Amino acid sequence: MTSLLSQLQNLEVELHHPGVHQGRERLAQLLHPEFHEVGRSGRAYTRETVISNLASQDSKPKVRSEKFAVGELGPEVALLTYQSAHEVPNGVLTNHTFRSSIWVKVAAGWQLRYHQGTAAEQTW
Repeated sequence: MTSLLSQLQNLEVELHHPGVHQGRERLAQLLHPEFHEVGRSGRAYTRETVISNLASQDSKPKVRSEKFAVGELGPEVALLTYQSAHEVPNGVLTNHTFRSSIWVKVAAGWQLRYHQGTAAEQTW
């Protein structure tokens, strides 16, 4: 059986993996109906805004993510934390970010209910 950390890490990375185009249907499966996000900029985003933005991207920046950890907040509710950065073509890392995601398990599987990114100094 796959561990909770592995399951949620794989789902999270699916949302920002370079070269993986996310269709609206798959994004709707991953994002809870009450999903919302506070980005590293401090802006708030609705579920529909995130789905529209991700589904319309032709290419995404290469994202490197590390130091994943998970904690159970309650029955079928988990907090996933990690650090990420964008990797530019020459290998330099930019936009270092601390990230937190709350995942809830519903009948269809795990869905992302809330996500927050906080700008960070270089983390690695």
